Amino acid sequence: MITPSHKVRIFVASDPVDFRKGHDGLAALVQSQLRQQPFDGSVYVFRAKRADRLKLIYWDGSGLVMAYKRLEDNSFTWPAVKNGVMRLEPAQFEALFAGLDWRRVRPLEVAAPAAAE
Repeated sequence: MITPSHKVRIFVASDPVDFRKGHDGLAALVQSQLRQQPFDGSVYVFRAKRADRLKLIYWDGSGLVMAYKRLEDNSFTWPAVKNGVMRLEPAQFEALFAGLDWRRVRPLEVAAPAAAE
């Protein structure tokens, strides 16, 4: 399972994409439609017309990684995204990738301590 660190930015594209696209085609979509940089280390998630499939790409520093997942008995809960792209927190992404309802996951808001005790 891909589990990005809390520092990794995760973006979900709103519109379904042609799942025949590979690494280069999805990277081009990141630039042209999402207005992001595909080689910045962020994770970019795409959905198929059938809501039971997703693809993601990210640059790991040495190459562009692409993952594909198909749920067997369910469909993913996709966000109603505005402006073509939405950012997810890592915990929300993990829930989405597992086929769970990511909307029920809320990241903890914890303030950094002022001083060590």
